[in-house]
Amino acid sequence: MTSAQQLDFSKGSIFRHILRLAGPMTLAQLINVLYNIVDRIFVGQIGGEGSLALTGLGVCFPVITIVIAFTNLIGMGGAPLFSITRGAGDDEEAARILGNSFTLLLLFGVLLTAAGLAVKTPLLRALGASDATLPYADAYLTVYLFGSVFVSLSLGLNSFINAQGFARTGMLTVAIGAVLNLILDPLFIMVFHMGVQGAALATILSQAVSAAWTLRFLTGRKTLVRLSLQHIRLGARRVGKILALGLSGFIMAITNSLVQMACNASLQAYGGDIYVGVMTVINSVREVAQMPVNGVTNSAQPVISFNYGAKEPSRVRQAIRCMSVIVILYTAAIWALLWFFPAFFIRIFNQTPALVEAGVPAMRIYFFGYFMMALQFCGQSVFTALGKSKHAIFFSLFRKAVIVTPLILILPHCFGLNANGVFLSEPISNFIGGTACFATMLLSVYFPLKKAERPAEG
Repeated sequence: MTSAQQLDFSKGSIFRHILRLAGPMTLAQLINVLYNIVDRIFVGQIGGEGSLALTGLGVCFPVITIVIAFTNLIGMGGAPLFSITRGAGDDEEAARILGNSFTLLLLFGVLLTAAGLAVKTPLLRALGASDATLPYADAYLTVYLFGSVFVSLSLGLNSFINAQGFARTGMLTVAIGAVLNLILDPLFIMVFHMGVQGAALATILSQAVSAAWTLRFLTGRKTLVRLSLQHIRLGARRVGKILALGLSGFIMAITNSLVQMACNASLQAYGGDIYVGVMTVINSVREVAQMPVNGVTNSAQPVISFNYGAKEPSRVRQAIRCMSVIVILYTAAIWALLWFFPAFFIRIFNQTPALVEAGVPAMRIYFFGYFMMALQFCGQSVFTALGKSKHAIFFSLFRKAVIVTPLILILPHCFGLNANGVFLSEPISNFIGGTACFATMLLSVYFPLKKAERPAEG
């Protein structure tokens, strides 16, 4: 297959297109997660204070998630529009979408830094920071916020590299920063004894390098659609489309932040710092386990979007089937692994006996029926890829805001569940939300596309 055919998703094997993108994209996202995971591993091993420092980082998660939410608002809104426009053959409009997305990412990055620094202390208190963990949380967040613009640019613009079919370049963009982070983390934390501030500094310096690399590629000759100054001026109508489609990814991330806030508050009340630490470990394991799911669904999106724009309904259906089967089989395997070996994964982050003892049953409850989560991701990805923003937004809100957050606040009071009620809310929401989202996708997209195939075939 020639290079031109590889980048034209309306030709060739759907399965190969998805796998060709999924491998590098999954690895890229896995490497990207290492930015925070490696921080937690090194911070958790700080002598005499590792568990408190790890809990302090856990308190920061909702704020970090908010930064990523605004990145998703632009990246997940602009990239599908970019792919649909390319599929329709309008590269000039695709360039304008890219340029407008760059400007929005830059603006939101600066605004988030200013707003976060203004309210960080009362915000961390509200997120569950105790007197013991507040100094660690404050030290990490202060440094991280100064680099949030780099996070926004590197993650948001990388979506446009992948949307053009350059998955290996997208992976390299993330890998460069991640390798640098692996080098700087032990240097700053262990050698220079900078603690959590060192972990945050390593992260933002690494993201800055990733952002520079991304901009260099998108403004260079190898890209198909180039980022240029003539396209960065915002257009109201175009910005409206980007924000409308990206709203689903934004709401997913914001509701993740809402869930994390509710979790920290409930766990602090029913279990104290040790259970907030357990949730920090569970979140870390979930992020790693979820990366292949994100990789496959994100790699399927440009294939679905391109073929939708090219009016190839049969290939859109093929991509949906391929994506769904891969993701469901993978998440079923992960569920089995985490059920039988939870202690192994907990000890990677912290070996405190009390944390491991509390974490084993919590992890088994939290990940029960994990494969149902795949249905939510598949349905959500299809809606986003086809520009069905209302559906995507509804199901983003439905699972996190309507189901899981109320359960986090209610279940600890029921049947003596206490902290276990917080962990139980996740599988319940996966079963209800995942089923509803996937069934709606089948009825509103997959089956109607089959009817659209018949006239074309005739």
